[in-house]
Amino acid sequence: MYSIMKTINKNRLNSQINPYLAPIAILLIQDLLLRRYFDEPQILGKDHLPSSGATILAPVHRARWDSLLLSYYAGRRVTGRDCRFMVTQNQMRGIQGWFLSQLGCFSINQSRPSLTSIRSAIDLLYAHEQLVMFPEGRICRIDKSIKIYNGVTRLALRAHRGGVPVKIVPIGISYSHPFPLPHDKVAICFGTPINVTNKGYNDIDRLNNELIASLHCAELVARLAIGRPCSKK
Repeated sequence: MYSIMKTINKNRLNSQINPYLAPIAILLIQDLLLRRYFDEPQILGKDHLPSSGATILAPVHRARWDSLLLSYYAGRRVTGRDCRFMVTQNQMRGIQGWFLSQLGCFSINQSRPSLTSIRSAIDLLYAHEQLVMFPEGRICRIDKSIKIYNGVTRLALRAHRGGVPVKIVPIGISYSHPFPLPHDKVAICFGTPINVTNKGYNDIDRLNNELIASLHCAELVARLAIGRPCSKK
């Protein structure tokens, strides 16, 4: 029964990615925009990216460029998997919202997550897809301690309780400037995946602390790679 449901969910979820628009977006964004805007990015720890299985990519959020860079360096050209982004409701409005929905993104109300949004995320994990969630919930350009929401760990634990082991990949991203400029240096560090092995919700705090520590280390490595030391306490 589980394998049948997984196949149904996978087919339904894959249909949300527009097969005509996605290749065009990859060409315009990855081959033209990113390659011309930034110097060659430094990609660290890329062997930590799982090539299969339920995965949550959990990056720090430092600029609007983060999503575009992740779709390039963790997307179908590198891992053979699409990045399925969970984004805020504001990002899913108007033309931008339509465009994002065609690329497989879906929204969530951070203050009151709907059952539909949660179900979409769980279905992705059940289908062994690659889900991208920003644990901080918003862009943070200043140096301060990392604070995260419980969403990443709650979803991972819920999927694990349903029989699907999940790997959480902490990701550090750094730019030469808080507001990235043309030809800035950029580094992405993929940290060691966190394997969700327990099924109890009392593990949320432990997983959150482990994720925060891993995010801090990954971001520090990324910042040092481009010569921008971290002043966070």
